[in-house]
Formats: sequence, C-alpha cells, structure tokens
Amino acid sequence: MSTFNIPTKNDVSNANQEIFDSLKEKIGMVPNLYATLAHSDNALKNVLEAGSFKSSINNKEQQIVNLAVSQVNACNYCLAAHTAMGKGAGLTDDQILEVRAGRSSINQKLDALAAFVVEVTQKRGHASDTAIAALLDSGYSRENLMDILVLIGIKTISNYVHSVTRVAIDFPAAPALEAQQAS
Repeated sequence: MSTFNIPTKNDVSNANQEIFDSLKEKIGMVPNLYATLAHSDNALKNVLEAGSFKSSINNKEQQIVNLAVSQVNACNYCLAAHTAMGKGAGLTDDQILEVRAGRSSINQKLDALAAFVVEVTQKRGHASDTAIAALLDSGYSRENLMDILVLIGIKTISNYVHSVTRVAIDFPAAPALEAQQAS
C-alpha cells in the first residue's frame, strides 16, 4: 500500500501545473507515476526530459528495452504502461510476453536486444562479452549500444520510483508472465 498521495494539479508548483496541462493535452491524462514525481519541483521535468532524449533505436526497440527492464525490476506500473505502449509500437500480446522473458521471435536482432537488456539489468550493468558481441553481431552499432544503456538507466529510475512509492496503477494491468515463459 502506498504512503504517497497522488498530487493533483492544485497541489503542485506552477511549473509542474504547466507540465500536467501538457501531459493532459498530449496523452489525455497525467499518469499517477508522473503526478507522484511532481512532489518535487524538479523530478517530473527531469524524468520527462531524460525520457525524451534523441535515440538511434526506434520506438519498437525502445519499448522492448522498457518492457525487459521493467520485468527484471518487477515494476508492475511500468509493465502496464509499456504493454500499452508496446502495442502502440506494433508488438502483439505474445511478442510482449516474449520480450519480458528476455527473447523475441520477431527476428534475431530483436532477440539479441531483449537478451542483452535482461542481462544488463539483472547484472546491474555488468554484461558479459558474449552478450555484448551478440548485440553487436546482430546488427546494432556502438551508438545503438550507448542509447540502449541510457534507456535502461532512465527506465530503472521510473521502476524505482514506483517500487518506493507504490502508487496505484492507472493503466490496464499487464498479464502475468508464466514461469514457463520466463525460462
């Protein structure tokens, strides 16, 4: 149970009120996780700016990273949000479950991405030479690798915010990942 209230627009700074307005205009709502970040005059802006960085990986690949990191970090909030976003990026329900389990049957490149992200997240940044080589050999560049690492870090921040605050999930729940899928 959360001990954090979810601030409303009237509870936050003027700068955060403007961000709330922008979020409502862009996505139709202020997600609870973002609203919770508005307890700080800086955190919400910083997280949104970090999450909107230019990247050499496409939206589908970004959602694969977000889903794999959130699964390893057991963040049900981010799993719910990125299941919806993953579908918007063209992933099917089965593909989303595969990615959460650290693999992808879409193609060898995305399979290497999912496996790499899971390993990096599980090992707190200490990827094996084999995982790095598999990612690069699959067609990702060193530039892509750096952007993947940055995204892993940004997603980990959101995962931690939810783990600490445990605010209510305001997206449809992500389906459970069955034990046989995770192997």
